[in-house]
Amino acid sequence: METNIEQLKYPIGKFIQPSLITAVEINNWIDIIREFPSRLRKEVESLNAEDLQKKYRPNGWTIAQVVHHLADSHINSFIRFKLALTEEKPTIKPYFENLWAELPDSKDFPIAGSLKLLEGLHARWVYLLRNLSIEEWDKEFVHPESGKTISLKTNLGIYAWHCEHHLAHIVNAKKL
Repeated sequence: METNIEQLKYPIGKFIQPSLITAVEINNWIDIIREFPSRLRKEVESLNAEDLQKKYRPNGWTIAQVVHHLADSHINSFIRFKLALTEEKPTIKPYFENLWAELPDSKDFPIAGSLKLLEGLHARWVYLLRNLSIEEWDKEFVHPESGKTISLKTNLGIYAWHCEHHLAHIVNAKKL
């Protein structure tokens, strides 16, 4: 039986932006961001060193690398929110997530540090998100690689999806 690599890469599918993002959608996505650190901790807290080296797909990241990637990625997203809120349509700085995942702090460092980081970061991020005005949700930043302009409400949806996407990777890797 041939494994579908695309299904392993995107176990919940790719992010699909709704044509209209409502307050209900925004609140649901904020709840996902709020709950994510505890959901992640629940999935990984009982894993041993060998379990943390399991990969969700061939040539993919280990569970430990996924946890560290989540911290790296969500820090970047938080900063992008703050840039968009304080500057006029800023061009954000992309980063090479695959190269970051190969650095020692992503491959060898205990995941406890990234779990703590995510807990504090998400608490602060949710506080910021819950206090945005309707107008602030429409603020945007530019991604230089794609040239696309991304609103904060769209970016929130992307990161709610990102939480679910990588949580599914971890759940799937644990089954191997």
